[in-house]
Amino acid sequence: MEEVSIEQIRHELTWILRQKVLYPERDMYDMGLEEDLSGIHFGAFKGNRLVGVISLFQNGNDFQFRKVAVDQATQNMGIGSMMLNYITDFALSEGCKRLWCNARLTAIPFYLKHGFAQTGKTFKKGGVDYETMEKYIA
Repeated sequence: MEEVSIEQIRHELTWILRQKVLYPERDMYDMGLEEDLSGIHFGAFKGNRLVGVISLFQNGNDFQFRKVAVDQATQNMGIGSMMLNYITDFALSEGCKRLWCNARLTAIPFYLKHGFAQTGKTFKKGGVDYETMEKYIA
């Protein structure tokens, strides 16, 4: 398997995979978030191809990650786990105490496998069901 590398990227580079994987029914110009300018964005590259993205937002000692997307052609290869481990280490080095996300219900088993706990806080947005999940890392 070709080696995967993870590096910080500009927020605009996340939009392609956000749209392709998470919101295929929406337009590319809808992919930008108001918070993108205050976030830290990471891309997973297989060779020179962007195959995964994740965005991280800090609020004091809490870090929220959002918009995790892995290209369908490279799903189930451990890329999502690599990105999650990468941002966990990054957040820890920045003083993070709690890492959290609003997980799609279909992704809950993935986050449970990585030590996240369900909070019971659920909501629906844009026709998708979510639950807030968290992990204390410090």
